[in-house]
Amino acid sequence: MAPLRLDLTARLARELGLLTAPGVRVVGSRVAPDELLLTAHDRAYVAAVRRVSADPRRVDLAHGLGTDDDPVFAGMHETSARFAAATTDCAEAVWSGEAEHAVNVSGGMHHAMPDRAAGFCIYNDLVVGIRHLLARGAERVVYVDLDVHHGDGVEVAFWDDPRVMTISLHESGRTLFPGTGWPEETGGPGAEGSAVNVALPAGTADAGWLRALHAVAHPLVRSFRPDVIVTQHGADAHAQDPLANLSVSVDAQRAAARSLHDLAHEVCGGRWVATGGGGYDVVDVVPRVWSHLLGIAAHAPVPPATPVPASWRAHVEAQGWDAPLSMTDGADAWYTPWEAGADPSDPLDRAVLATRRAVFPNHGLDPWFD
Repeated sequence: MAPLRLDLTARLARELGLLTAPGVRVVGSRVAPDELLLTAHDRAYVAAVRRVSADPRRVDLAHGLGTDDDPVFAGMHETSARFAAATTDCAEAVWSGEAEHAVNVSGGMHHAMPDRAAGFCIYNDLVVGIRHLLARGAERVVYVDLDVHHGDGVEVAFWDDPRVMTISLHESGRTLFPGTGWPEETGGPGAEGSAVNVALPAGTADAGWLRALHAVAHPLVRSFRPDVIVTQHGADAHAQDPLANLSVSVDAQRAAARSLHDLAHEVCGGRWVATGGGGYDVVDVVPRVWSHLLGIAAHAPVPPATPVPASWRAHVEAQGWDAPLSMTDGADAWYTPWEAGADPSDPLDRAVLATRRAVFPNHGLDPWFD
């Protein structure tokens, strides 16, 4: 979660002209007040984060603070609270009509729980932002999580809330943290079918990943008809990511973001809030994936074959890293639509079918056919 990810993304987006594209505004972020954080977290937990933030020599393992995944550091509260405020401000801008789309690449902290930190995440900006949308009058919100890890913290927060559908496309918990996110996890009483999990087999590449997204998320979003779509774009499904086992390209992640953008225009008047998330190849992958996301949100998509600006490459190479040459991995982001037929002997199709069988009947959809 090195801040370098955000710095390199901002530099690349700026060099590509995305931050000055017509209609784009770049705004700062405040430190979220406690009353905002308390919409997602217990009071005792927020107090614990404040304590270790003020004195990083302390740990609070009962609240997940001071673990290998969530080491304490000076300013932890203020930094994490800015992430939460930024996503909330994005949600407000979209809901009020001030902006059509809004992106917070520093957000996407989907593992944080009401009473503890988890998986590099301190405050769950996504829960705070979605709860803000509900408080402002949204009747239905869809959350789509593309991170390689299960979006467990968001699912837990809305488990019993039929107004929010959480859709997580992730590597199976059999091979990856946090070990949850099974097709049978479908929501609490009164909210059956509101939690959707696609547990992908290790090794899934572009064709399977995009096939799963389009076979599950798209028909459910169309059926649910949300007022707003909130998406998390962790870049760690990439083949080069050191913490996971999928083989997805920059090109496929660009295609997924574009499809969700188009879906927002189709079903909810374009109201789309997007965040970053995980991603640990911080030079070659994350800046390109998130710059593509920013370009799509700005209605100024970056063509995949675009060369990486020489000034950005020089900045990266001056610090001793190799820099990518272009905004593509050279993949064609191709997939076979589900409607062309499924193969129950294929591990990817079995994973997709398990999810469709578990969830689709709750929405009047056929597990085999939309």
